[in-house]
Amino acid sequence: MYMRLINKLIFILSLISILGSCDLTIKSDNPNVDIVIEADHILTMNSKDEILNGSAIAIKDGIILDIDAKEIIQKKYEAKIIITGEQRIIMPGLINGHSHAAMTLLRGIADDKSLIDWLNNYIFPLEKKFVSKEFVRVGTELACWEMIRGGTTTFVDMYFYPDIIAEVATRCGMRALVSSTVSDNQTPNAKNAEDALINGESFINRWKKKNSLITPILGPHAIYSMKLEQLEHTRNLANNLNTPISIHLSESQFESEFSTQNYEMTSIEALESINFFEGTTIAAHVVWPSDKEIEILAQRNVGVVHNPTSNMKLSSGVAPISKMIEAGVLVGLGTDGAASNNDLDMWEEMRLASLLQKVTSMDPEVLPAIEVLRMATSNGAKIIGMENEIGTIAEGMKADIIQIAYDDVHHIPSYDIASHLVYVTDEQDVMNVIIDGKLIMHQREFLTLDTEQIREEVTSISNTIKETMNSNQ
Repeated sequence: MYMRLINKLIFILSLISILGSCDLTIKSDNPNVDIVIEADHILTMNSKDEILNGSAIAIKDGIILDIDAKEIIQKKYEAKIIITGEQRIIMPGLINGHSHAAMTLLRGIADDKSLIDWLNNYIFPLEKKFVSKEFVRVGTELACWEMIRGGTTTFVDMYFYPDIIAEVATRCGMRALVSSTVSDNQTPNAKNAEDALINGESFINRWKKKNSLITPILGPHAIYSMKLEQLEHTRNLANNLNTPISIHLSESQFESEFSTQNYEMTSIEALESINFFEGTTIAAHVVWPSDKEIEILAQRNVGVVHNPTSNMKLSSGVAPISKMIEAGVLVGLGTDGAASNNDLDMWEEMRLASLLQKVTSMDPEVLPAIEVLRMATSNGAKIIGMENEIGTIAEGMKADIIQIAYDDVHHIPSYDIASHLVYVTDEQDVMNVIIDGKLIMHQREFLTLDTEQIREEVTSISNTIKETMNSNQ
């Protein structure tokens, strides 16, 4: 108890220290903007991939009000907060298109296993034993901490107790599409798929207009964990509620074989047969699509979320990303859960996505750095249906912005900004994070999360899991 009070006091004192730091200036005059943030380079990620030099952004009421030369912005506006930008890069916040946030608490618990072995013999039994509302709250807080530190401002999540996930994301100041998971297996908060759909409808109605950060959606797990008619009902419900769907799709050879044996069609063909793609669909993985299936994905505007680290670690395979992009499929990036990654580092996903396509195609020109940056920003926004709000830096867009330091020795020399961001930058280089116009992390200090409290609660839960597992051996 005393330790927690001390940690709270330390956290409050650190906030006071941050507010008094040199590049966070609070002006005494009546301000007309909330934040001005500067940079040597701004990657707009617009359709022309414009990079602005020596510029600044004025933010008011959560929106990018103005972008101009640093000197002009300084003269034009008075701001509550000014974040200086020497040897800094600004770009849109990263969009993690597929995650299971609370599974940070299962990080490293069952490594070096194949997907189905990992799921059926380790993850599903552990979840039945340990997953609770408290587990989801603490695990999601840890995940938000990790994602904010790495510059992720939006994530698409699929896990149990979606109300808890949405509440945590809101408190942390993160933007999230939170899936109400649908599976025909018994889960911690549903008996079967029909029960899960009832819960999902209630969750979506509760959160649909609750705040600007949370978009409630449906998350049917996969074709092998649900019957085809249940997947059809899920799509119909999503369309009635006007909400997207997130699903694991064509992730493994097991899935392809399962669908062929049960439906005499591949999984994408089977879903196409029930008009499952008639609505916004966020498809995670898509490792084993045939040429015919890629055509279906392109025609139906299905957004594919590539998860290179997880796919590699579980030996699921290498997704044909370059082929899909060439066919007109929209591709974004995700981390998957920390139990199969084992982190939530989108910089690592960018780097591996590019390198994997180069080595498997034996072509060094495929998936260049700028294309991978699009996957993590503007493409991700299009996939989740928010391209008019986030994913690019432009006047009128929501202010989801990250500022990156490139003054560390590992960044020199620097000849190409986009190249350096993909092949050099890592999560520790992120300095400042703004989401919905609010400063969430400043100079690597968290303003919405108590790091020591998270450490204490995660340690307590993980110790309980260890003790239980050891006693069962």
